[in-house]
Amino acid sequence: MGIARVASRAQLGLSAPRVEVEIHLGQGLPTFSIVGLPATAVKESKDRVRAALQTSGFDFPAGRITVNLSPADLPKEGCRYDLPIALGILLASVQLEVPDQRLATCEFYGELGLAGELKPVKGVLLAAAHAAREGRNVVVPAANLHEARFAEPSRARGADTLLGVCALVRGNGFDAPRDDEAGEEISFVSVNGHLDIADVRGQAAPKRALLVAAAGGHSLLLVGPPGTGKSMLAQRLPGLLPALEGTEALDVASIASVSARGFNACDYGKRPFRAPHHTASAGAIIGGGSQARPGEVSLAHRGVLFLDELPEFNRRVLESLREPLESGVVAISRAALQVEYPARFQLVAAMNPCPCGYLGEPSGNCRCAPPEIARYRARISGPLLDRIDLRVAVPAVTSEELFGEGAPGNLFTTAQAAERVRAAQGLQRARAGKLNVDLTVDELQGFCRLDRPSRRLLAQARASLALSARGVHRVLRVARTIADLDTAQSAASSHLALTHLAEAVQLRLADRV
Repeated sequence: MGIARVASRAQLGLSAPRVEVEIHLGQGLPTFSIVGLPATAVKESKDRVRAALQTSGFDFPAGRITVNLSPADLPKEGCRYDLPIALGILLASVQLEVPDQRLATCEFYGELGLAGELKPVKGVLLAAAHAAREGRNVVVPAANLHEARFAEPSRARGADTLLGVCALVRGNGFDAPRDDEAGEEISFVSVNGHLDIADVRGQAAPKRALLVAAAGGHSLLLVGPPGTGKSMLAQRLPGLLPALEGTEALDVASIASVSARGFNACDYGKRPFRAPHHTASAGAIIGGGSQARPGEVSLAHRGVLFLDELPEFNRRVLESLREPLESGVVAISRAALQVEYPARFQLVAAMNPCPCGYLGEPSGNCRCAPPEIARYRARISGPLLDRIDLRVAVPAVTSEELFGEGAPGNLFTTAQAAERVRAAQGLQRARAGKLNVDLTVDELQGFCRLDRPSRRLLAQARASLALSARGVHRVLRVARTIADLDTAQSAASSHLALTHLAEAVQLRLADRV
């Protein structure tokens, strides 16, 4: 008879509560049971663990084996519990002897193959980050080691097999530094450096709008006929944004680690750019499924969510974006669990002006009837449109712009624009500790003081454009960003001038959509 305890962690949204894997060996007929709300993959670990122990040269204990995953009311998913269950059986049967104080600071994750090899599992970065905050060490499959080291390099160790893990804990491999740890640094990768905004010919006004959107974190709608550069502009927005650092980079990587695709170390520090197809379901965009996986809005956290052909998306999908656009979080509720994922993304959308796409073109190719155009535009509801800060027309480029050298509109490169964005965001964070898109109404009153001509212009714009109170506040946030861009470029006064407000109103003209 024996009992052992080995620590691991579950995954519930972006939380990783600690799980105590308790193993009890008792007398009686041979049975192997796992309790503690295990999912199917966890229940199946019995066969994997038995085969792995035997092929690794250990004896599989006879008698009753009871595995309790505590706390018992917490759902347990995945194959990460294979390794702690196997270690617990070895400890309880005294085939592995390790001081209790050594195990007390370690957590174990990994799927076991039938030959005793360790296979990678998802969500390791999230678990390692929570373990590091509590000052605990983690042992993971060698294939997950690079991922775990992003949380805390000195607290992560990897192994290829069950025997390797046993050797690691016997020798207390956390006391001595790894051979590859000396001088190691986690570098941040430049984002989309090969995509230059100067590659987009002409389009001076949309480029200016893209610069404003990047500087203040504003949402953007690009409206124009096919082939005018809407997608090219959207793809170049991440290159204007500063690279992620610190907790923001770790949060974005943690979301990726629990997604269906998993974590890619090459993407660490990059701003996400997600571009789902217009046939995507509401569950794919918002998140969900039986395991409540993050959706596109969460995978785009701290990055860009690009919705091309916006009116072609399902109406239910578009309406589901309203809450995360306002709150920056998305809540997923299922019968067995409720989780929250962050969803503070920057929305960039693109659409044609009419069903055929050629309304207003000099060629006169558009044959859409007014009712058809009205129905097409009505696919985007007023409340969703009201939450988009900038609405910009992207007209067809002229032959001179397309073929001419030094074509007009090529006003800056991505590197030059990124430097202006960095300076403008520095002003915003120094002033309010956040970007202008997140300013509250009270903060707007303090940072956007208007003189009499500016108040008159805003009143006229509200009357002529039917701006809601939300629309007025969004215009003020955009105007504040334009003023910050001017201040960062020329060291001018940070005062919100009439010209700044006029440009913000111009960038929100409703009759362009």
